Amino acid sequence: MPVSRQRLFNSLSHKNLIGMAMQTPDNSGTRPDISLLRISPADKTKRGMGKKSVVLFAAVLMVSATVASVVFFERQGPVITVAVAEKIADGGERTVLDASGYVTPRRRATISAKITGQITELRVDEGTRVKKGEILARLDDANIRATIRTLTAEVASSEASVSEIRVTMKNAEQNYVRNRNLRASENITAREVDDSKAQFDALASRLNAARKQVDVSRNRLAEMKQELANYTVTAPFSGIVVSKDAQMGEIVAPGSAGGGYTRTGIVTVVDMDSLEIEVDINESYIARLKKGQKATATLDAYPDWRIPSSIRTIIPTADRQKATVKVRLAFESLDPKILPDMGVKVSFIEKDEKPVQAAERVRVPSVSVAEKGGETAVFVYTDGRVERRPVRTGSSEGKTVEILAGLLPGEQVAVSGVEKLHDGERVRLSK
Repeated sequence: MPVSRQRLFNSLSHKNLIGMAMQTPDNSGTRPDISLLRISPADKTKRGMGKKSVVLFAAVLMVSATVASVVFFERQGPVITVAVAEKIADGGERTVLDASGYVTPRRRATISAKITGQITELRVDEGTRVKKGEILARLDDANIRATIRTLTAEVASSEASVSEIRVTMKNAEQNYVRNRNLRASENITAREVDDSKAQFDALASRLNAARKQVDVSRNRLAEMKQELANYTVTAPFSGIVVSKDAQMGEIVAPGSAGGGYTRTGIVTVVDMDSLEIEVDINESYIARLKKGQKATATLDAYPDWRIPSSIRTIIPTADRQKATVKVRLAFESLDPKILPDMGVKVSFIEKDEKPVQAAERVRVPSVSVAEKGGETAVFVYTDGRVERRPVRTGSSEGKTVEILAGLLPGEQVAVSGVEKLHDGERVRLSK
């Protein structure tokens, strides 16, 4: 009989006995015999055996589950990461140095006004493309326009004075000529001739002074008009607005005049056609580089995109604090995806004088190569398993190593847990 049914039968039997023992005594007054309530030794033995069976069953179940899980994970295999073997371009090119840097523009300007004023119009925003000479902002020019109107009136008044003096001078000239003729016929005295000549000369001097005054008024007017042009802020070159540093209604100044409430810049413009790469090279390796040397750039934002570039210039000075030399590289072709201040990794390329003759050379991460018993090998991943394959290595550049034989381009090699892998072992790829 099963344990649970036997336990239920015993329980019911005990209850019946208790009921019988607790019945009301008969008329004779005899008390019930409670000895009937004792549990027999056989019942105790059966209950103990039932508990042991349950405990034993639970233990067997736990051991079975543990063994099944171990077998399951052993069949799945360890988790690894892989890398693709990259083919090395023909022609003996090899990487001599790797470096990290940033995309920087050669032309980047924070544009401000030449004078202090309040912004009344702001025509651009971040991301706006502007052309050279395009208006970016205007400042409040009410006062200077009033000054220009005043100077314009002064110029007109000076020109009118010149016209008046010119008419008077013409009359004085005619009087002088007439007196000189009369003096020749002795009809007037010499003093009258001298007086008419002096009057003519005085008017000539006044006309010359009036003309000078007109020139002064015109120059002041031109100066104010030039000053008026300073209230209009224009783009010094074509590019894209990357930062708007002031808002309409704020006061801007070319310097720090006005305290903390005065802006010194309005917008920042970047010439996107002047983007280049700037890296700091340890001075111990600078001898490996030269102007015009080819390189491959990889943006952190697009790790699978390799951009051809070349060294534009090596700055002829070193940073004594960091022991580095600044190197700038030019992109062979620009793309809208390349943005200022992006992180970039650069691999400098050099052509070997005697390139290794190999059918297909590849490059893999250095951590994928394992050495055991004097043999160098990699673990090639195929269809859920790894194959240990001996290889012949070449030069090592940075975090990669060149494979001269034993591996084909495009094959996947394990790069994690290589020391613990075995030939033919089943593995899983990390997600």
